[in-house]
Amino acid sequence: MIINYRSIFRRIPRIFFAAVYMALMSLPAVAAGYDNALKGVKNYDAVYEVSQGDPKVVNPVFLVIKNSYEAPEVKALAKDPNIAIVFHGPVVKLLSTDSAPFNKAELVEVQKFQATLKQMKKDGVTLEVCRFALKGMGVDEATIIPEIDPVDNGFVSVIGYQMQGYAVVRIP
Repeated sequence: MIINYRSIFRRIPRIFFAAVYMALMSLPAVAAGYDNALKGVKNYDAVYEVSQGDPKVVNPVFLVIKNSYEAPEVKALAKDPNIAIVFHGPVVKLLSTDSAPFNKAELVEVQKFQATLKQMKKDGVTLEVCRFALKGMGVDEATIIPEIDPVDNGFVSVIGYQMQGYAVVRIP
């Protein structure tokens, strides 16, 4: 029997990398690095206080928010995550069906943002908008997409969630 060492040596890197890959895949899901942050955490309750009103900025930010409560490490906690988002400031213009304030490129971003909010509502996220902010920014409450619940004062909501144990995340 003739042994072709050259053929064996060419396969070693592939075999080695396959073995390393299999070993890494069998490790617990600590790879995300949340082992310290989530140590002893039983529930994941967060209220996001959002005022950022740039149509180009909100979509990537909300992708990260969505990822935060959909992360497998968060889903694996003893209780389902409770997420609330309270809108005030310039962002309230992005919650309206009134497209007049936006150019074509911004309108595309606003529509994407509103689609994300609709999905978040389906995910069980509580969405609230401050009526003071609506009035201050000149936005008619009747034009707010139906997934958003108006509240008289968004600060009362944020403080209320905080008093219930929700972590507050500000997105200025």
